[in-house]
Amino acid sequence: MFLFPVIYLVFFFLSVYYVLQGKTDRFLIFVIFSLPIYITSLSVSFMYGFGSLIPLLQACKEFLVLLTLGCLIYRLKERIQFHTVDWLIIAYLSYNLLYVILPIGSYSVMEKLLSYKSSCFFALVYFIGRLSSGASVDLNKYFSYICMVAIAAAVVLLFELINGQHLQTHTGYADYNFYYFNVDPSGNYGLTWTFETSNGIKRFASFFSMPLEHAAATLVTLSVLIALITERNNNKFRVNNFIIIAFCCTLFSVLFAFSRASFVSYFIMLYAYAILTKKKLLLNIFHWGLVALALITLVWTKGDVYDFIASTIDFTDSSSVSHLLEWLDGVQAIASHPLGLGLGASGRVAGELKANIGGENQLIIIGVQTGLVSVLLYLWIYVLVIGNAAKLFTQQSHLKYRKLGIALVLLKVGLIIPLLTSEVESYIYISYFTWFLSGLMISMVSQNNLSLRHQL
Repeated sequence: MFLFPVIYLVFFFLSVYYVLQGKTDRFLIFVIFSLPIYITSLSVSFMYGFGSLIPLLQACKEFLVLLTLGCLIYRLKERIQFHTVDWLIIAYLSYNLLYVILPIGSYSVMEKLLSYKSSCFFALVYFIGRLSSGASVDLNKYFSYICMVAIAAAVVLLFELINGQHLQTHTGYADYNFYYFNVDPSGNYGLTWTFETSNGIKRFASFFSMPLEHAAATLVTLSVLIALITERNNNKFRVNNFIIIAFCCTLFSVLFAFSRASFVSYFIMLYAYAILTKKKLLLNIFHWGLVALALITLVWTKGDVYDFIASTIDFTDSSSVSHLLEWLDGVQAIASHPLGLGLGASGRVAGELKANIGGENQLIIIGVQTGLVSVLLYLWIYVLVIGNAAKLFTQQSHLKYRKLGIALVLLKVGLIIPLLTSEVESYIYISYFTWFLSGLMISMVSQNNLSLRHQL
């Protein structure tokens, strides 16, 4: 088990070394290999009596982000031409900062700063991608690394299934959560309720922090797999054994993570890809597949799986009910306070103090804290990123542009449902990688627009 924090630190120091050498894209090595095992590394360290090192391990990710961003700014050779998305992210950062400075809410400045970091740190990762040169980032290499992580996650999941136990049972997960986040062990397996469905089916997280993050990570892998197999001409497929294995591993993971949001999103991404590429055969297969799946579910599926599906549809499942109650609390809070209750009123800080209002929805968490203005800014950024990524894929002939465009548009579309059912920005592996790609995409769009203006 002690291998987890060792791996975490090895890739951290390796990334620091490369960043200091000027190879700032190697920041992604840490994101891809260290962040999926972040919580597992911390809990294992705590279990082995290295609790004093936890703050240092936690600070590694922020340190590397600031170091990488600082190096990029220091080496910046020309003035950046700001894009609309850049201005919106700066506006989001600045507006939320007001809630740290002004006496809004009941939390201390330190608690507000912690909540500000949770809500806004993704913007710094975005600017790492924004200041990076598209030519210097080898997308094939990093996309392949993500597939390797997906395969490793599936291997760990296989051992969990064989043993019939969650990995987190052996990593000190429950003790770590209790000590640092004031979360008591719950559920039938001594972890938290998220590791099981309402009717007792086990949900597995592999080496991720929880099953929901594990399931959402499959969406990242699926998006890069599609980017890797899509050729420039007529969007034909090009597959090999590695791609097939990685794809099977994503299916394996999303099935046994038992996340309804990610499972539905998985197939929405495939459908969106068929629409974007105008593949009629794939669309027909998808439509008839849905009909067949519905018939199988209604006629042959029985027992726990059937109950799980049925209770999800009619919202009698306790998890679905809890989502609805959390959303209603959050919406009521936003309706009563359109400018927000202050940083810390929802999300991580409030959760630790057992005073959370309207969790389990990224937009509601933002709205409860800093109001409708922040929600609109976040949504505007989200929509513009999807729109620009779609244009990059459909209007560009350069293969790297197309790969980045299709990967990002599918990932952003795939994360819409998890965005509405969880605090998706707290899944740092997914958040960091997605926002880095978003910044890189805007960088490539801006460079392309600039070159067109020079030609004119």
